[in-house]
Amino acid sequence: MRKRFLLDCGLVGVLGVAVLGSTLALSGRSDNAEFFDPMIDIKHLLDTRFVREFDEKDVQTAAIRGMLDAIGDPYTVYVPGEVRGEFQKELTGEYVGIGAQITLRDGWLTVVTPLEDSPAYRTGIMADDRIVEINGESTAGWSSDDSVQKLTGEPGTPVDIVVERDGRRIPMKVTRDHIKTRSVKGLTRLGEDLLDWRYLIDADRSIGYLRLTQFTPDCSQEVAHALTAMGADSGALRGLIIDLRWNPGGVLEEAARIADFFLRDGVIVSTRGRAFPERVIRATAADTLPEFPIAILINDSSASASEILAGALTENGRAIAVGTRSFGKGSVQSVINLPSSDDGAQLKITEQLYYLPSGRCLHRLDDSVEWGVDPTPGYYVPISPEEEFDLFNARHARELIRAADHDQALDRWSDPTWIASEGKDAQMSAALAALQDRADHGAWPSVDAEAPPASRITAEELRQAQLIRQRLEREMDRIDRRIESLATVASKEETAVDLWPDDADIVGGELTVRDAHGHEIAHLRINGAQLERWLVDAGVEPIGSPPPTEQ
Repeated sequence: MRKRFLLDCGLVGVLGVAVLGSTLALSGRSDNAEFFDPMIDIKHLLDTRFVREFDEKDVQTAAIRGMLDAIGDPYTVYVPGEVRGEFQKELTGEYVGIGAQITLRDGWLTVVTPLEDSPAYRTGIMADDRIVEINGESTAGWSSDDSVQKLTGEPGTPVDIVVERDGRRIPMKVTRDHIKTRSVKGLTRLGEDLLDWRYLIDADRSIGYLRLTQFTPDCSQEVAHALTAMGADSGALRGLIIDLRWNPGGVLEEAARIADFFLRDGVIVSTRGRAFPERVIRATAADTLPEFPIAILINDSSASASEILAGALTENGRAIAVGTRSFGKGSVQSVINLPSSDDGAQLKITEQLYYLPSGRCLHRLDDSVEWGVDPTPGYYVPISPEEEFDLFNARHARELIRAADHDQALDRWSDPTWIASEGKDAQMSAALAALQDRADHGAWPSVDAEAPPASRITAEELRQAQLIRQRLEREMDRIDRRIESLATVASKEETAVDLWPDDADIVGGELTVRDAHGHEIAHLRINGAQLERWLVDAGVEPIGSPPPTEQ
């Protein structure tokens, strides 16, 4: 089910980021000569008169970043050549390795979960396996970065590891390969085939659920596969939850393709920018799925392409949105190779902004009152940080690939009350309850029709920001206490060369200093207890045993 879609003006949007692989010739450079004159003067003075040598590359990078910081757009960033590989991995969701999430647990590298259809999974690595050796080296005391360096490499090359599972050590040879993380997940893993998902949350009513973690290249094909598994193309599906919470966005074209699965016509999204005419993506009737009600889950971490999909479906009347207002990242970036760079440096630059079918700008500025996508009136469902933490833990446990299949109480997921209490997800509970009511009665349930006013959304965000600040302040207090504790330990270690017994009371005592010939050059009264510490740092040492003290 690969739906065609129309780009009115030939819009090419990638990631909200258009990746321009070729180096672009930059026009208008001569017009900027006066702008650069003071910078050239300063660089010349640094070269000829600064007191010491400096790293030109560091100064250049700092100057570029300072210029970008001044324009106040966090999405326009300089990408030095040395981090280009990591940057591309974030854009595409692809890298080369064994395909496993690794964490440190009890001082050992431990597998959180292998990724679906990865070399790690095909070799038999499972969640909770402890990696005790890599290529014959013990991993005791290794950091996560150490493991990344050892486990990533060229595709097709092997890496020998030993995992510890249930007290047994199991040697394995894993062949590195290109890893593309899957973006679409269902409710729980299905039966013995841990690579498949259970997508029906209420089988009796034929209501499905899918979670889209990121809009990676070709993720629309993953969504199409999931929809087919639910019976969406045959008309069997009677409701669908699309979970876009904590989805940071991704490829714009993929969001448009997915929206077009559900829309026969209408605007999906448009973009406008100073150097670009308005460009519009419209839905087409070909291959549109049979119509069924949709509830989209969004929150303040649903960004970019997530907001495009949610906004397109809600503003065209195809879905309700449940949760909280989305993030407000509605800008289109291009990634441009810098022609003057000899190490492959790039600039990711904001060129356009997204606009929903209603004309509402998605992008949020510091002084914005309105941004992003709002929940449908009556479906504003905020959750606390504590509830969010519980939700993450419960969902994480469901999604691990373990050596044994675990009972996930599959029959309980059709109960919204159970989802809220045991599944720890009040927002999913509200979405399912609404869809069940729609399936049973042919209409959305009657709810409080008033949307939360901007002041309520702002107040909630203010509360969240204040909580974050309080946590940071508590963390700073904790760090200060830790520094004080470490400084005390360090001072004790520094005075390990004992000049006198620790219980000696030296305050009020005297210190005589003699030169190399034995002549007294200073006679000092001791007014503080830290003298020993300072003398050790000054480079003195005992030259004999101290005289016995009187008891």
